[in-house]
Amino acid sequence: MHVAANAKLVDFAGWEMPLHYGSQIQEHHQVRQAVGMFDVSHMGIVDLTGTDSTEYLRYLLANDVQKLINAKALYTCMLNEKGGVIDDLIVYRLDANNYRIVINAGTREKDLQWMRMHLTSFNATLTERTDLAMLALQGPKAKEVIACLLPEEAGETVQHLKPFNIVQVANLFIARTGYTGEDGYEIIFPHTETTKVWSALLSAGVTPCGLGARDTLRLEAGFNLYGSDMDENVTPLESNLSWTVAMEPKDRNFIGRQFLEQQLQSGLKQKLVGLVLEGPGVMRNHQKVLNEHEEGEVTSGGYSPTLEKSIALARVPFTMPTECFVEIRHKKVPAKIIKPPFIRNGKKMF
Repeated sequence: MHVAANAKLVDFAGWEMPLHYGSQIQEHHQVRQAVGMFDVSHMGIVDLTGTDSTEYLRYLLANDVQKLINAKALYTCMLNEKGGVIDDLIVYRLDANNYRIVINAGTREKDLQWMRMHLTSFNATLTERTDLAMLALQGPKAKEVIACLLPEEAGETVQHLKPFNIVQVANLFIARTGYTGEDGYEIIFPHTETTKVWSALLSAGVTPCGLGARDTLRLEAGFNLYGSDMDENVTPLESNLSWTVAMEPKDRNFIGRQFLEQQLQSGLKQKLVGLVLEGPGVMRNHQKVLNEHEEGEVTSGGYSPTLEKSIALARVPFTMPTECFVEIRHKKVPAKIIKPPFIRNGKKMF
């Protein structure tokens, strides 16, 4: 189906993935202005069942699944003992004994190994769902378009679904989540239905979008990319993800908690910020961020098609002022530090 849609395929974490279908920039604008779809079947889908499922996840994850009621989801990090991010993921609660977890493709094996290692003292079972596919339908017109997949009554329910809520319609697991900073859905279904679902969306006029647009969209939205903006060497507190860590209640012991408490007590030395380039050029990963006395590093940089200028996420010293420079080809180009996101629901946020 991708080849028929003129996809340029590239290797991504061992998967053959579409980079674009002709124009990455057009695909980006399509999602910001109308609706686009991404095949995200490379993501790992893991189901957790058993009477200890909730307690297990409360120990495994930095955010607290106790907050969730049935048919709701949350975003969280899974940490090591030193508070480093093993992966960032979304957890969907079906009921107290049943959860679905979506993990990153590049960390799938590592994640599963870690999750199984810590499961031994809990009455719960993890099942990797290699029989499922996943599509992301994103953009301001996603609500109108999703109706083409559904019976009339269900279409209305899905259109009124709140963010981070889920609904099951026949064999479609539909969540109001995404990675673009636009409204939309992520839809999980048996991989035997892939051609049918993809074709229905194509017929409804939805543009297929590739990895390239997915990256520029998520960067504009200020969303972290695992392996670039965070990894096992940094904590969520240093990655603009403090909001995903539940330190209350105080008696919940989760992996990495002790280290985070020490870090909070001693004070953070670095933080993840947004950068807007104020001179010519394009910021790229690993370029230096400078002022007179301090130095940081670009973690994710690129060109913003919406803003028509270069933006980046960067890890910098906690005390760095908002005016700084980025070293591009041995030249210091002025830049401004902002708090992400850059764009949300098509609107400039700074």
